[in-house]
Amino acid sequence: MAKLSGKVVSISESGDLVTDVKVSDLQSAPRDESLKIECDGHMTNGLFPKNHDQPEMTFIAFENESATIQISIIGGDASGFLGIKAGAVVTISW
Repeated sequence: MAKLSGKVVSISESGDLVTDVKVSDLQSAPRDESLKIECDGHMTNGLFPKNHDQPEMTFIAFENESATIQISIIGGDASGFLGIKAGAVVTISW
């Protein structure tokens, strides 16, 4: 099992968790559900494209404009709802 760690570096205006994990560091990683992303005890599986069609209130990770991993609750405030702040550890494994 491969593992990569990073952290939440900022919170977007909509409450998304912006990480310092570069998508380029995940070149050998799968994008499907075997990719596990954990942050502050909350887990999601897979890396979604920016233009996804996941339903409201789904906890997902996707590649943002800066080519880093961003974690979101669709239509919600991930930071506020889950209490995750900048500095939280992000662990990605596959």
